[in-house]
Amino acid sequence: MKLPLQPLRSVDRAYRPANTARRDTAVAGPTRRDFVRWLALGLCLPTALDEEALSEAASGSQVLLAQAAKESSNMARTDSDVGSLWRFIQSQAVTGEFPLSWLRPEFKNLTGWKRKARGKLLELLHYAPARCDPRAEVVERIDAGDYVREKVYFNTTPDLRVPAFVLVPKQAKRPTPAIVALHDHGGFYFWGKEKIVETDGEHAVLADFKKNSYAGKSIASELARQGYVVAVIDMFYWGERRMLLDEDPADWRERPRDIKPERIAEFNRRAGQNEQLVGRTIYSAGFTWPGVMFWDDIRTVDYLLTRPEVDKKRIGCVGLSVGGLRSCHLAALDDRIQAAVVVGWMASFPRQLRRHIRNTIGHTKVVPGLYRHLDYPDIASLAMPRALLVINGGKDGLFDLDGVRASFDKLNACYKKAGAPEKCRTRLYDTPHEFNTEMQEEAWEWLRRWL
Repeated sequence: MKLPLQPLRSVDRAYRPANTARRDTAVAGPTRRDFVRWLALGLCLPTALDEEALSEAASGSQVLLAQAAKESSNMARTDSDVGSLWRFIQSQAVTGEFPLSWLRPEFKNLTGWKRKARGKLLELLHYAPARCDPRAEVVERIDAGDYVREKVYFNTTPDLRVPAFVLVPKQAKRPTPAIVALHDHGGFYFWGKEKIVETDGEHAVLADFKKNSYAGKSIASELARQGYVVAVIDMFYWGERRMLLDEDPADWRERPRDIKPERIAEFNRRAGQNEQLVGRTIYSAGFTWPGVMFWDDIRTVDYLLTRPEVDKKRIGCVGLSVGGLRSCHLAALDDRIQAAVVVGWMASFPRQLRRHIRNTIGHTKVVPGLYRHLDYPDIASLAMPRALLVINGGKDGLFDLDGVRASFDKLNACYKKAGAPEKCRTRLYDTPHEFNTEMQEEAWEWLRRWL
């Protein structure tokens, strides 16, 4: 004898028996929708049915199984580099306006807001070296035609001494405006400052890199020819400050002019693979990689101001990629910077999370906890009311394009609220990740205008 089924309450009314007058002789079978829902829920409800109902429900079961698998797959798809973890990670990110953004209505005084927001950034860097005498030493002077190239070492902390090129124009009227020129990351660690400065006997690998990133130009040398004193340091982990291991061979230690391209590529590959190890080691020591970078750049301004050729009221900065990130933070942290150019590094961090972290945001860029308080364009707006030009490529795959546009909108809104809309310009070129000739022309015009 067939027994009528009772409503199944435990699955939130997933199945209820049909309303029929002959409950003692017939029970309606499940619909196709019921069957698919059970499969998606991982339930074994059909075992509670009579044989006729099971037979009816099972007809076309292969099709239903395929449909259920497809629905389950669609439900799980995230289009994110972090897959199934994406929704949780996204749920933790700030939505809406960031708590310390200048655009929040409670912030009305620019000086007070900058003190608070900049203070939070400095706190989270977990690196605050004591001021020190640069104790600069010029170890080489080379006549480069329109300018003299000096090789200099100076202190950025009481213990840390950094190598630099200082380019001094011969004919410029003094005191002369000065530029802190900031080299990129580029996955190219073997050289640092040489990426943007002309040197004798330049290696073909370095020349090719400049062609791809800077339209074949050495931008620091170009600026020196225009009459600026230009300082370029090796960033931590690059150039003379690259990581060398105990058993490394002589060619990696000495960088001879005839070193083979494959040896340079091998060094860059190893350095790229070890960047995360260095970052983790730094964070384990209780400070941040960006802290070292940003304070080295601030101390470079300190050093420039000791130079008798330099006009202390006319200092600017410029950089591509990580150099752009450094330029942004230098302007944000140091009011002595009167004009900044940021190329190839503007983004909204929440927009980057889904698919634009892998090749864009590494240990050199992360300040833990900062993005609970300020988005990246909020940090850039700390430069207000001083001049800021931001250039990105619309075909630059490192950044979410909608996030770039949103960052541009936010920056312009910030400068408008600060009463200095003319001091901010945002430009999107139809290019990949590069600082090409047209971009350079716009950047140099911007620096001339404000310095």
